[in-house]
Amino acid sequence: MRERPLPRHVGIIMDGNGRWAETRGLPRMEGHREGSTSVREVTRCARRVGLEALTLYAFSSQNWSRPAEEVAALMDLLREYLESEREEILENGIRLNAIGEVDKLPRFVKEPLERLRAETAHNTGMVLTLALSYGGREELLQAARRVAEAASRGELRPSDLDTQGFESYLWTHDLPSVDLVVRTSGEQRMSNFLLWQMAYAELCFSDVLWPDFRTEAFLRCLAQYQQRERRFGLTSAQLKREDSQRAKA
Repeated sequence: MRERPLPRHVGIIMDGNGRWAETRGLPRMEGHREGSTSVREVTRCARRVGLEALTLYAFSSQNWSRPAEEVAALMDLLREYLESEREEILENGIRLNAIGEVDKLPRFVKEPLERLRAETAHNTGMVLTLALSYGGREELLQAARRVAEAASRGELRPSDLDTQGFESYLWTHDLPSVDLVVRTSGEQRMSNFLLWQMAYAELCFSDVLWPDFRTEAFLRCLAQYQQRERRFGLTSAQLKREDSQRAKA
């Protein structure tokens, strides 16, 4: 797999936990708990193959509208994950990151999250980003507000703003561009995830429910990516000429 280009940054919409549990006659939380094992396996696989960044859609802005008991259980599970994975994250030089309206998280989640972010801030391995209380529209709205505030203070002329400058206001400003977005469970929609960042990302939709999405399923998605021709608006002929010129240089 390393003989062909890998995505630098992969985003995953982890979908299907509830359905996994319901088809087995189990409470929905059992699906979320089993899904945490998939998080562990996929993160390990991503690190082994050499990805620079992995972003997991763990809890959306809209998920706050779920039943209160499910939200509370998800927060407990998130805290458990941060505590149980701390040692492995540190040992493997992973930098933990978080994007979203993190201030909305309960303190018993926010405190271990911020501690682990601080402990791993100088790690140089893969960046593992948890999208928590995250929404793509919400991210764009806060970026637009910050741009407007900078303009009102005279720090920015609107006519000088370009795409690179706008990206500096996004929560993902310090991450590489997203090359691949994976969604599990057979659903084929983006659900408010990384709307700006996926402008040129390859999309991979897997029928596998997230609790069953382990190393083999993830590697299949990476293999699909490696078979795609990424043109970024160019033609195949133009890409071949560029490759030929690089080979001669």
